[in-house]
Amino acid sequence: MKRPVGITILAVLAGLAALTAILHILQLLGLLPISIGPAQFYTSNVFGAILWGLCAAVWLWVMSMLWTLNPFGWAACLALAGANLFLIVVNIIGQATWQSMLLSILVNGLVFIYCLLPGTRAAFEGGY
Repeated sequence: MKRPVGITILAVLAGLAALTAILHILQLLGLLPISIGPAQFYTSNVFGAILWGLCAAVWLWVMSMLWTLNPFGWAACLALAGANLFLIVVNIIGQATWQSMLLSILVNGLVFIYCLLPGTRAAFEGGY
């Protein structure tokens, strides 16, 4: 089957979301010295890094499902973007700043909105 351009864009956005999760892992572990603001997860940065690591792994899995036009990819992408937005809120409550989470807010919000577009949903319902 031929992959629609919109699904390719969504797969690339999923890859960007995985990269932002990896960025947060490096920030929380103190391996990335460049930070816009303090990236902390309550009192346990290691636990936050583990959560972001799980998110990065799942994003890569979702990206592969989108790339191969797996119908479950759309639902997984939507659910993961919502879960990441929730994790971002938890991070901000846990002493991270808006500035340090802004890139993830933008990427995950864009993925969430793009998943909800009628054309994207129709592509996974057999409309391609």
